[in-house]
Amino acid sequence: MSDGYQLVLGRTRETAHRIVDAAPVGSRLSVKPPRRTLDQNALMWTLLGELAAARPEGRELTPDVWKSLFLHALDHSQRFEMALDGKGMVPVGFRSSKLSKEQMSALIETIYEYAGRHGVEFSQ
Repeated sequence: MSDGYQLVLGRTRETAHRIVDAAPVGSRLSVKPPRRTLDQNALMWTLLGELAAARPEGRELTPDVWKSLFLHALDHSQRFEMALDGKGMVPVGFRSSKLSKEQMSALIETIYEYAGRHGVEFSQ
């Protein structure tokens, strides 16, 4: 059996209905909203790169660190663990690839809002 189906076409939805109807009692079902798009992901990285280059508030941070800060601002929990070699910390936990389209839109809007408050103008 498949790991899942994306409910795009009518017959895919019908197949999902048949699977649910045939599922034994006690089966588990999970329906999730669509994940973020590749275009959203590309925009996020472009914005984070430009924000890092602009260094608002004098912050010299990488795009990855900015992403973690914005995810934290939206209550997507992350934690940090010491690197295996003891040189620095590594973020673990929530990943932006798990965001839904709606959550990614909120993340992008948060980046725009922060940039606007700190005088950062994006090329797009």
